[in-house]
Amino acid sequence: MNSHSKIQENIDWGLIGLVLALIAAGLLTLYSATHVGQTGLFFKQIVWIGVGACALLLAFAIDYRYLMRLAWPLYGTVVALLLAVLIFGREISGAKRWLSLGPMSIQPSELAKIMIIIFIGYWGSKKKDLEDYGFRELLLPSVILCVPVGLILAQPDLGTSGMVLLIAGGMFLMIGIRRSTLIAAFLMFLAFLPIGWFSLKEYQRLRILSFIDPTRDPLGSGYHALQSKIAVGSGGFLGKGFLHGTQTQLRFLPEHHTDFIFSVVAEEWGFLGSFVVLALFFFLIAKIVAVGLKAKDRFGALICFGIAIFIGLHAFINTAMTMGLFPVVGVPLPFISYGGSFMVINLACIGVVLSVAWRKYMF
Repeated sequence: MNSHSKIQENIDWGLIGLVLALIAAGLLTLYSATHVGQTGLFFKQIVWIGVGACALLLAFAIDYRYLMRLAWPLYGTVVALLLAVLIFGREISGAKRWLSLGPMSIQPSELAKIMIIIFIGYWGSKKKDLEDYGFRELLLPSVILCVPVGLILAQPDLGTSGMVLLIAGGMFLMIGIRRSTLIAAFLMFLAFLPIGWFSLKEYQRLRILSFIDPTRDPLGSGYHALQSKIAVGSGGFLGKGFLHGTQTQLRFLPEHHTDFIFSVVAEEWGFLGSFVVLALFFFLIAKIVAVGLKAKDRFGALICFGIAIFIGLHAFINTAMTMGLFPVVGVPLPFISYGGSFMVINLACIGVVLSVAWRKYMF
């Protein structure tokens, strides 16, 4: 068997097939959401998918263990970019989240998510004993983590900063934390809630209150949630059909190409189409976890688990948000929502997983 055949045989084609299916579903949904007046977004997404495919191939070609050497340089780069956003970033609706690079814009906070996965994977891979960690062992990585999280909060971007913390928390659980430490951390979280509530901006508090009761401000802070639930519910079992979703086509549904794109899926493809999309996510996450369980080293396992947590949290929070089961926090749906930086990061993560899967045969 020649080397080309060996490479093809050891590639996880099932993983690639699931990703392609999600991207195809995303393009169909995005076209429906933007074909009237916003067709440019559809073609931009195709370009970003091409860029993301290059990132996937690059991540696959590089030995994933090399990422351990990049943990600190990547951390420094992300912190520098987040600082640059606060100084030079483009302000939209009172928030600075984007850096303009000529005709393109990037969102460094998206890069922070993959940076956290690599950094905690690098830190956790150095664990020599089997004992679970306590507060003392977690203090240094927690302080290091607070720097990018604080910079993202300063933009302000509560959704992304919360997502970074959730990804980090999930990876810490995978590494191992003492039960007493978990209980103490939970009690500290409860004690911090009143302080956290009053430190939120007014529009952030309104989002939480509207999540509890969207009808309290149906034309303001509760508008997104109400219109999304109408779209999801009106789809029924089989949906209204491609390009026939009234909430989508008549523009009642806000942000229907980004944060609320799953509402378009539910309205036009119904419960059946929504179930298929969610099943694709379930099998994709299961595939990634399976790769992590078969990895030949701790670092490979941890970054696979981190990527599974990353994709799983985004899929869960986004879909729950569109159905009114979670506050509106601006979390996109992987491979489906419009967004250049997010698509490239998603595909680069898949490239890393493929690298871990393939290189288990290279030891």
